[in-house]
Amino acid sequence: MRLPSRRALIAAGAIALAILALAGAGWAWYGHQQRQAQQAWAETIARVQEAVSGGPQARPDGAATAARELEQFMARHPSAPTIAQAAFDLGNLRYAAGQYPGARAAWEIALARGATPTIRALARLSIGTAWEAERNFGQAADTYQALAKDLAASHFLFEEALLSLARSQELAGRKAEAVETYRRILKDVAASRRADEVKSRLAGLGASPNP
Repeated sequence: MRLPSRRALIAAGAIALAILALAGAGWAWYGHQQRQAQQAWAETIARVQEAVSGGPQARPDGAATAARELEQFMARHPSAPTIAQAAFDLGNLRYAAGQYPGARAAWEIALARGATPTIRALARLSIGTAWEAERNFGQAADTYQALAKDLAASHFLFEEALLSLARSQELAGRKAEAVETYRRILKDVAASRRADEVKSRLAGLGASPNP
């Protein structure tokens, strides 16, 4: 068995060092990009808050200005760690402006770009709200139902998801499904603070709290 020559060992070492150097440069570049993105986010969110707060630098079109700031940040820093938060905030601004399809598109980006569990749940609930605002109650109900299915009964949005589901079912003319969902709230949500409201809705549908 022939051992590798000294020249071959030196060449292999040089290649390994070159690879390590390239990897180190890559990580340095990535870290620089992330630091730039974080700085840009801090500056963007400050301008967004100023635009919508009514402060001394606020403009009459504050919400539109804030939305443009977020859109520009997302275009310039598509890989930023805060991209999901930026998309969620953009969705909220578009919704407030009555731009419901655009709001849903922004919230979908938040879902696709690694949003935290809390932001994911809020974005999904908001998507249903946007469908509801467009009076597409069937699509809204389907969205709320999928969300409620994925949430534990102890989740802080569980009751709101079920209430939204029952409301959209009722508005869609799906009375039997709405009654079932309202009853589920009374059964699954311990010490519901909105139990009286739920019972009132059931009475309005001509149903009792219990099957």
